Amino acid sequence: MRDWTGSRRKLLASGLATGAATLGLAAAGPRPAAAAEAPVLTVGAVISSSGPVSSIGIPYVKGLKAAFANGDVFDGVKMKLILIDDGSDPAVSSRAGRKLVEEDHVDVLMGSAGAPASIALANVAADLKTPLIITANVPIAGERGDWEITIPQPAMLMVAADVAAMKAAGIKTVGYIGYNDAWGDLVYDALKTAAEPAGIKIVANERYARTDTSVTPQILKIVSLHPDAVLTGGSGSAGALPHMALAERGYRGAEYSTHAIINSEFVRIGGAAVNGVIAPTGPIVVAEQLPDSNPIKAVDLQFRADYQKANGEPATDAFAAYGYDAMIVLADAAKRVMAKGVQPGSPDFRAALRAAFYETHEVVGTHGVYNFKPGDRYGTDERSRVMVKLEKGKWVLIN
Repeated sequence: MRDWTGSRRKLLASGLATGAATLGLAAAGPRPAAAAEAPVLTVGAVISSSGPVSSIGIPYVKGLKAAFANGDVFDGVKMKLILIDDGSDPAVSSRAGRKLVEEDHVDVLMGSAGAPASIALANVAADLKTPLIITANVPIAGERGDWEITIPQPAMLMVAADVAAMKAAGIKTVGYIGYNDAWGDLVYDALKTAAEPAGIKIVANERYARTDTSVTPQILKIVSLHPDAVLTGGSGSAGALPHMALAERGYRGAEYSTHAIINSEFVRIGGAAVNGVIAPTGPIVVAEQLPDSNPIKAVDLQFRADYQKANGEPATDAFAAYGYDAMIVLADAAKRVMAKGVQPGSPDFRAALRAAFYETHEVVGTHGVYNFKPGDRYGTDERSRVMVKLEKGKWVLIN
């Protein structure tokens, strides 16, 4: 476990947003003379700060600010961050990724906020042989994914916790409604895998687009089947739509979702309709409710302090912490590479960094303890999930 007591998280960030203003995060206070001679690791982040998935992207950006709240050195690694807004558009994400590698010569890519844009960015990483830290939740199949690791917990890990909770509650039937894209598929596939062994029958598989404003027809179909519970596979603010429609139809069964809806916009937009929703999430969401013996708690509390300092507001969601954890994992791998004499700014460094990612061992973050290995692009295990319930607009730990 790391020592989180020093002033190690500092930022030098030169950023640009597509079609928007430059993001500037100045270093705080005078910099030690030795730091000027340190090699600089350049990070290219493509995040959806606007568009349909901006309710997720904006927290990611705030999480990066939190990681660099005090200057330009993060966990002993001097870094420069270039930030581009892809507008939730996969085509823009692809172009931005290529620009960052070919023109800005970044050492590592990071992003995005939605599955489609993240897939586009992963294709760039594979083509240009540049390591990528995915902050959304999508696995890239085959060799095309050999240049990426994914920070958020996998759908299977989290949905299995939903199903376990359903089984404990005596639920026998469940209806599903999720996005008509890769994330919706991931959640449904995980539900299929976990439900049958638990003796739970899936009675509906309904889908909707991230940009839809109503899901009434899909919810009418689900409600007509009288399932004991409904599991939703949305994310962010748009993830509230099914729950709002269920409330309008007077549905009285249990409502479950995933870690993809744990943000303030889901709570704000859903209002009373989302009270009672049960979901798995990373420990960061209920940090103060964790026992002091949990090694993640100290990192969670440090993140919250850094987030408050950088953003002038308390942290209220799970997504910002994914951005923070991406920097924790990156710094750990980069230090191991540089300790071997390989310095940023070269293809050799990018290749070595990629290899180092897959040797990550027991690195403590805000969401879990990370271990990556070849063939497994997710780094989390059961330590990265807790079950929470939304009560009067607050997430409460239930186990």
